[in-house]
Amino acid sequence: MNFFFFFFFFFGLVSLIYIRKHLLLCLLSLEFIVLSLLLMVFNICLSFQFFYMYIVFMTFFVCEGVLGLSILVNMIRFHGNDYLNSIYLW
Repeated sequence: MNFFFFFFFFFGLVSLIYIRKHLLLCLLSLEFIVLSLLLMVFNICLSFQFFYMYIVFMTFFVCEGVLGLSILVNMIRFHGNDYLNSIYLW
């Protein structure tokens, strides 16, 4: 069963590496990685009766998702698209 979670994590990393054109697709890949990590943490918390750590991790992952969506909305407002090549960091 743990191999299944590592497969999810590896598939999310591969999709993050190969899909780097749009910010939305990168955020979806990151959320897939976060979902696999959350499933791993849930599996560990289920075996050790340690459920409050699961709530803490879930809170951090939700905050990470909201932060990513706010960056996406601001980027579309200021640049008009979500291409990562249109960002100038200089």
